[in-house]
Amino acid sequence: MILTGCSMDTPCCMPNDPPHFPHPPSDPYAINLSTAFSSQNIQHWEGTGKEITPDCPVSWSVKKYPLHGGKQEGVDVILLDNGKLKITIIPTRGMGIYSVTSGDVRLGWDSPVKEIVNPVYINLQSRGGLGWLEGFNEWFVRCGLEWNGHPGTDKFINNVGDEATMELTLHGKIQNTPASEVEVVIDRKAPYRIHVRGRVDERMFYGPKLELWTDVSTVPGSTEFRIDDVITNRGADKQEFEMLYHTNYGKPLLEEGSTCMVPAERIMPFNATAAKGMAERAVYAAPKLGFIEQVYCVFPKADKDGRTLAMLENKAKDRAISLSWSTSELPYFTQWKNTTAMEEGYVTGLEPGTGFAWNRRIEREAGRVPKLDAGASRHFAIDFAIHVGTEDVKKVADRIAAIQGDKAPVLDEAPPKVTE
Repeated sequence: MILTGCSMDTPCCMPNDPPHFPHPPSDPYAINLSTAFSSQNIQHWEGTGKEITPDCPVSWSVKKYPLHGGKQEGVDVILLDNGKLKITIIPTRGMGIYSVTSGDVRLGWDSPVKEIVNPVYINLQSRGGLGWLEGFNEWFVRCGLEWNGHPGTDKFINNVGDEATMELTLHGKIQNTPASEVEVVIDRKAPYRIHVRGRVDERMFYGPKLELWTDVSTVPGSTEFRIDDVITNRGADKQEFEMLYHTNYGKPLLEEGSTCMVPAERIMPFNATAAKGMAERAVYAAPKLGFIEQVYCVFPKADKDGRTLAMLENKAKDRAISLSWSTSELPYFTQWKNTTAMEEGYVTGLEPGTGFAWNRRIEREAGRVPKLDAGASRHFAIDFAIHVGTEDVKKVADRIAAIQGDKAPVLDEAPPKVTE
């Protein structure tokens, strides 16, 4: 990492250094773009392959710049261009990712929310705890950390040691929390992996002390990238946490006839509305005004190495996105279908997680709210790849079919009985 005041090429030490991720760079170039420790924020910065990795055969760049106007005033953006992929990272919004593009493929969607909204304009309590939706337009959204899922009440222990009731808002706070630390780290030796890292905290007195370090990385010229997250409990006592990775897709991958594939042991509908669409859960319809969202809770199957993958393919089966992860890290998967009118937000979500999107109280009763011991960490990693051409897409479909095997998933006809 780089201390405030250090030159861009002089590595230094800082408190709360990020954890070691699976792709540690050798002889790295590193620059700290913003830090809450000293109120440093480099508003405009650009690094290029020509300057940093002159031996790399692929031209790449990383840029940081602020947005202006409307509710996006003061939002920082980092654009990582690896020569094949353009990844737009939003440090101001919990290190979420607005979009990823490669040729004619876009990972993202056309939300009614048109600006990248600064969290200062978000009231999470509005509309019965649905205020989170006022800024919802990114491709990659984290839901957590203290809680995830539907708004509602839950119990907690207050500052005088009594049990009290708190109102949980939709999908938690992390996506509307600006990063306290942002850095770019680049391996100067082949394969020249580029990392954009950030730290986002959920801390309060008489409350959680959770720290998230995230690493978005890719190799120049690749159509693949990885997101590595490490959550650490910085408190002195055990702490519950939840994490759901809300990856969202619209056109061109989502269209009438698109298909979601994921190997599964069991699939259950989230509610009665979803139960009515169980037979068509994998295939998508054209936009239709008045469509009510359908959510399916999947218990994914894994291969012999404990990994699984999901894919969204277009109707022609010549464009797709795949995501792969360890089921020991993220044992559950949610498919969210929202094929309403385009103007209302035609979108689907493919969402690995530590649980499902019910209120934390319900998830706890189901045994899906993990705890972190004091000082302990949990690691989550998801590998993403864009696939172009029927042959490439079929290879992924064949991998999913191999994991599924001959045994079809158990399909629950009705949702579980829960009290929201």
